[in-house]
Amino acid sequence: MADLESPDDEAARHREKMQKRKAVQDARVAQATREKGLLMVHTGPGKGKTTAALGMMLRTAGYGLRVGFIQFVKGNWATGEQTALTRFSDLIDHHVMGEGFTWDTQDKERDIAAAVRAWELGRRMLADPQYHLVVLDEINIVLRYGYLDVAEVLAGLNARLPDTHVLVTGRNAKPEIIEAADLVTEFQAVKHPFQAGIKAQRGIDF
Repeated sequence: MADLESPDDEAARHREKMQKRKAVQDARVAQATREKGLLMVHTGPGKGKTTAALGMMLRTAGYGLRVGFIQFVKGNWATGEQTALTRFSDLIDHHVMGEGFTWDTQDKERDIAAAVRAWELGRRMLADPQYHLVVLDEINIVLRYGYLDVAEVLAGLNARLPDTHVLVTGRNAKPEIIEAADLVTEFQAVKHPFQAGIKAQRGIDF
């Protein structure tokens, strides 16, 4: 029977392994020298795309940097983030531009008009040097429905100021947006309480 590894040997082996990993990580960090405004995408059928965007906004505001936050779809529910963000009104400009989901309004022309107004505001934010981060929440949804032209939106995103970061959210992101992005995160749906008949709950879902 082979001798069991002593605690000292195990600790030494772990230390050697971590030293190798650190050397690899340090080399990667040393090679990453560029800075630029990123185009980021949160997409996929899973829950949490806007929630993750709010976390990034909070991080940005924590450095005293200004954020523009436009919600393209959500508009007919009072949400916890609307109340919370009023406490950061000096750093986060929050605009709820949608009128709810398209099955709520049941008026395509009204939905298109709301999307156009929201995008015009988004374009102004992308051209305004005071914004470090611009979040276009659920713009992927209105692009999917064809309420905005994807080529026009992509041109506007690419024309942003060089140091401006922009995050677009919503499921079914257009391939053109994904191709142009620097960072894409896909949120997968593994399990959701709604499937078990559990309703959306305050502080968790809205």
